[in-house]
Amino acid sequence: MKATKKVVGELEKCYSLAVLNYQGKDHFLCAAEKQNECYLISLDGEIEDTVWEGPGGVMTMIQMPKGAPDGQFLATRKFYSPNDGKEASIIICTPKGKGDWEVRTLCKLPFVHRFGILQSHGKNYIIACALKSDAEYRDDWRFPGKVFGAELPTDLSAYGDGKELELKVLKEDLLKNHGYYVHEDGEGQTSAIVSTDNGVFQFVPPASDGADWTIETLTTDAASDGLLVDLNGDGVEELCTIAPFHGDTVNIYRKEGGKFVLDYTYPEKLEFLHAICADVINGKPYWFLGNRKGNRDLLAFSYDKEQGYHAEKLDEGYGAANVLMYHLGDKNILMAANRESNEIARYEISC
Repeated sequence: MKATKKVVGELEKCYSLAVLNYQGKDHFLCAAEKQNECYLISLDGEIEDTVWEGPGGVMTMIQMPKGAPDGQFLATRKFYSPNDGKEASIIICTPKGKGDWEVRTLCKLPFVHRFGILQSHGKNYIIACALKSDAEYRDDWRFPGKVFGAELPTDLSAYGDGKELELKVLKEDLLKNHGYYVHEDGEGQTSAIVSTDNGVFQFVPPASDGADWTIETLTTDAASDGLLVDLNGDGVEELCTIAPFHGDTVNIYRKEGGKFVLDYTYPEKLEFLHAICADVINGKPYWFLGNRKGNRDLLAFSYDKEQGYHAEKLDEGYGAANVLMYHLGDKNILMAANRESNEIARYEISC
């Protein structure tokens, strides 16, 4: 595997990434963890617009589903760190023109870190994960986090100016509720993989009006982030995690007897693992990882019969907080928010 890198721009403590379809074409969004900008970026890697100057504290961004105003997206705001997130909220951002993006509050949610929009049987649902519930001093973990959910209207024009979307608690007492990844079942239904010190859970939205969410425990092992992908190509998805919270260990679990059991642990310790995504390139599944301390590697994990699970190094020294994969014609683009070097990077991946 080869990665050809282009530095898109500099953004202090760049963190969150998303794809945004606006004015008939796709773009990238990149926003900062601290008091800095959010940029709209072309697929070729040129900064096209400044969405906002600040505040930042943006852990997650996601476009509203079809039917919402063109280019409208949701984002977390004012989550600056696990010690500074009491004022965090989810905001609605709507483009009005170049350099003119309206921001309103969908709901206030202290310490909201990750969230997503899931589809189930023709309806949209929001799921939001709070890293913790409160804090009174630095590194105070006495107040475990929660997962919230609600049906999400396509028309959000009523929200803002004091009216907020009401969220329901789906699960509580989740220590270091950090990881979120959306999972697609291949039939248009989506669920959320949520990773915590208590384990990894799969949240499936209601199958019908009035039904409850389904919550399945995938493992009780602690994890900072995780996802499901058929990495070895045997037709059954593996659970791939990094552990523990902001940890240094790469684990892969196989499904056996209806349960996930540990199958592989990467022999190297990678300090402060954080960035993850998975995708298929030329028919082969890959799991991309980045860590934020030590060598600050960007790695691609895959599987073959000769080597088993193994990693290829794509870059080092830059410290990705988040990565995402996008396919542009025959190009495979991996975007990286290299937080530790204040660098927004675009990698063209070839195999």
